[in-house]
Amino acid sequence: MEKVSFKERSSVAKVIGTILSLIGALVVVLYHGPRVFIASSPPYLNFRQLPPPLSSSNSDWLIGGALLTIRDIFVSVSFILQAQIMSEYPAAFTVSFLYTVSVSIVTSVIGLVVEKNNPSVWIIRFDITLITIVTMAIVTSVYYVIHSWTVRHKGPLYLAIFKPLSILIAVVMGAIFLNDSLYLGCLIGGILITLGFYAVMWGKANEEKDQLLLLSEKEKTPLLLNGYNDQI
Repeated sequence: MEKVSFKERSSVAKVIGTILSLIGALVVVLYHGPRVFIASSPPYLNFRQLPPPLSSSNSDWLIGGALLTIRDIFVSVSFILQAQIMSEYPAAFTVSFLYTVSVSIVTSVIGLVVEKNNPSVWIIRFDITLITIVTMAIVTSVYYVIHSWTVRHKGPLYLAIFKPLSILIAVVMGAIFLNDSLYLGCLIGGILITLGFYAVMWGKANEEKDQLLLLSEKEKTPLLLNGYNDQI
């Protein structure tokens, strides 16, 4: 859905920035390298024993990776579908409402099938469970409204380019709040993601600037001259 012309610097910047972001995300996920920062244990983690991490012997990494890949493919397709929907029906709140209702119905049916022998899980208690449900409902609704608005006004690429950046944010937040160590791969990947992100943003900004200049030049053209050119 993006116009690509290798004769224009903005298009080249978008292509190179996208490639850099993808490579950076792969480096963060697949390459650790030596530790460059070891976080000290936060005070709120000292008083309780953390559960041991899952090992490859008791988890099916192949199925999990395949499902995550399928999920991300559908997310990418959904960005394109969002752009098409918002061009035909530009009402972000209505689209978000219909989306959340559909997701609620689908997840409820799946929950009934998976937990058909354990009805107690459907009992909502006034504790952290209720707080989690309400918080997720609010955050998800606002999240999808912002997605719809962004896709309508900026396009799918503008939204998708934030995905690699979210990986970098998650790594940094994990080091700050969850006592995760930072590795060399995180730094290298973070630099690539940041460079790619700003390259795409620069390309998009220049494209919008060129479009505004072209539009302003058309508006400054006299009407008689426009009519004369049309007759020619």
